[in-house]
Amino acid sequence: MKLSNSTIQETNSNTNEKYRHIYVIIEHFEGQVVPVSLEMLGEARRLMDDFNRKYDSTEKVVAVVLGSNVRKLCEELVTYGADSVIHANHEELKYPRNDIDTKVIVQIAKDARIINEISPEYSSTFVRPRYLFFAADNIGRHLSSTVLAELESGLASDINKLVISDLDIRHEHKTKGQTVKYEKILEMYRPDFSGFLWTTILCLDNKNPENLREYHPQGCSIIPGAFKPFEKDNLRKGKIVEYSPKIDQDPKIKIINRRVVKRTIDYETSKVIVSFGRGIKASPEQNIKLVEEFAELLGAEIGITLPLSKKPYQLSQNMDSKYMIPDRVIGTSGSKVAPTLYVAIGLSGAVQHVAGMKDSEVVISINTDENSPIIDESDIFIKGRLEDVVPMLIDQIKKQIAAISLRSN
Repeated sequence: MKLSNSTIQETNSNTNEKYRHIYVIIEHFEGQVVPVSLEMLGEARRLMDDFNRKYDSTEKVVAVVLGSNVRKLCEELVTYGADSVIHANHEELKYPRNDIDTKVIVQIAKDARIINEISPEYSSTFVRPRYLFFAADNIGRHLSSTVLAELESGLASDINKLVISDLDIRHEHKTKGQTVKYEKILEMYRPDFSGFLWTTILCLDNKNPENLREYHPQGCSIIPGAFKPFEKDNLRKGKIVEYSPKIDQDPKIKIINRRVVKRTIDYETSKVIVSFGRGIKASPEQNIKLVEEFAELLGAEIGITLPLSKKPYQLSQNMDSKYMIPDRVIGTSGSKVAPTLYVAIGLSGAVQHVAGMKDSEVVISINTDENSPIIDESDIFIKGRLEDVVPMLIDQIKKQIAAISLRSN
């Protein structure tokens, strides 16, 4: 049977109403909500307020929190923007465990009975959440992928901009070449690998009559620091729902002890940070040794840009394992820093990296390209190859140290 373009659009509008609300998966540690969860709630609140005005609806921001004895967190989540909080309490949820957490979140996402308490006006048609947010951290990246796989929907990772809109889409497979209006679509943005261009990711239903299929919830993981938390309002009221999950009483994995491993790189107390990017490519091993010597003289910690954590260069095992690691990444996909002095060596100033170091008090950049975007963030810009500039700086610093030593004697 063939459907006209208008028929396809009408079908899209009707089927969309099976999906309601933004569900935000909350992370917590030692009784405290993790900051990125509050940031996600804030953005969800802003999105849903605009959504309800635009579409004349009453959809909700729903926080989902798993754990043991987590009821005490629910009121706090309401003050930070949640309309409703679903909390699953169980001893097996005491610590994050991807296998069990995935099953419980999927249960919650599919359980239409919860909607009777959250928004009874939608309970007769509700099937699944419209949107689903996770944190783009070590826990959230893993959890988001397994949850969305179980829900057989799409996932956009490491997002730092979100827009909800209606879009006219023409696609060979999705719409069989016809232009179709998709309503209430979550546009999910992230910087591409270069850091200078935006990639827009959409989770679209198949509207091709020969291959009809719906993909909901539209899900993403959100980079920590990308959004601001909602201003806390202690007068806000919300609905708190306790959920009784079905959990295998004989799980394959049991946690009998837990030890928190601290980050190996301490940027929080570092007054000086020296970062390097792909400008080391002419001679990676030797150039990193130069940066290492320079940083040691300054008493600085060393950072890298995101592309270097993907290990693009052949290095000795010691150098690779010491520096080309995610813990050293500065930017939206890594750490946000605010040292007294930040030295950027051979990095171009991609928006993703700049977001992580823009609060530095003084920025010195070394780059061969005087039109590089990093110049806009720099107090001092040195045009030149790092192979030429860094040895000169090392030599001058050593002379200054020697002079100070002589005077002190």
